[in-house]
Amino acid sequence: MKVIIVAGGTGGHIYPAIAIMNKIKEKEKEVDFLYIGTTDRMEKDVIPKLGIRFEGIPMSGLNRKNIFSNFSVYKKYRAAVKRSMEIIKEYQPDIVVGAGGYITAPVLYAAHKCGIPTLIHEQNSIPGLSNKFISRFSNSICVSLPNSLELFPKDKVHYTGNPRSEEIIDAKPLSREEIGFDKAKKLVIVVMGSLGSTTMTEKIKELIPNFNNKDYQVLIITGKAYYDDYKDIPVSENVKIVPFMENLINLMKDADLIISRAGASTIAEITAIGLPAILVPSPYVTNNHQYKNAKELEDHGACVIVTEEDFSSKNIIQKIEFLLDHEDIYKNMSKCSRELGIDDSATRIYEEIKKLVG
Repeated sequence: MKVIIVAGGTGGHIYPAIAIMNKIKEKEKEVDFLYIGTTDRMEKDVIPKLGIRFEGIPMSGLNRKNIFSNFSVYKKYRAAVKRSMEIIKEYQPDIVVGAGGYITAPVLYAAHKCGIPTLIHEQNSIPGLSNKFISRFSNSICVSLPNSLELFPKDKVHYTGNPRSEEIIDAKPLSREEIGFDKAKKLVIVVMGSLGSTTMTEKIKELIPNFNNKDYQVLIITGKAYYDDYKDIPVSENVKIVPFMENLINLMKDADLIISRAGASTIAEITAIGLPAILVPSPYVTNNHQYKNAKELEDHGACVIVTEEDFSSKNIIQKIEFLLDHEDIYKNMSKCSRELGIDDSATRIYEEIKKLVG
């Protein structure tokens, strides 16, 4: 099977794409991948390191504030369609799979024009502009959250969940003891996305001293760019501060509570294992989709939402201790979270791919 994978911009698109590739490799005896992304975002570094052929195409997203700048975006789009058609005709894929980001629009449109079957995966509860546009040309559409089913054509949309969920199900647990914590005490993880957050750094710095000498443990993951901002904060033995954690999903399987953003991959991971969460949606993303992701969980009793505006040391400490101290509420949140999770998402997506490839 020859597969073109298209995704770009953020880990929220790239890592689900990698999860799909891993599942195809697991299922197919012979498979060859070509990954198409943008020339200036993180996929250009992440994908080649995995030994996967990478083709970069210049592309930008629409500017909602300055519509006149979108003339240059349209020119890039037309050039990207032309280049995509050249790549597709040379590579001759069996299918083109898009996992989000503005690069998917020209590539999947080009695949449609070339008569190649296409499938897109939407991670968020509200589709991005690229997936909205390309859905009319796609043969199959897979969504992560049930509310998204209503936003795409009924004859080709499928509720598969996010492929990252299957990866956390299969991940080997990392015990809290292995990173120097006490097995007998509860563990809370605080992380604001893989890169950290400019706006949340000051708020979390103010929060950290309130954790000192509590009867639970706290791991703060700052993001590499912000770690130096935390180095002078004194902490007691129950608190650890690290810049990044490669095996975070492994540790999540031994955690009691997570405080995080509400990106699509995070939602998939916490619901797959039923990890109770306090979600702090980023208000800086398109269509406020993180809040809508989190709201779908909160409506099912699977999380607590705290907005950036309402994030304060007093508020967060109260919410953490209320959840950890009320076992009945905590267990119900875990149960509701797990009910939203799908433990075979990547397999479901692979099965849709197989239907199209034949």
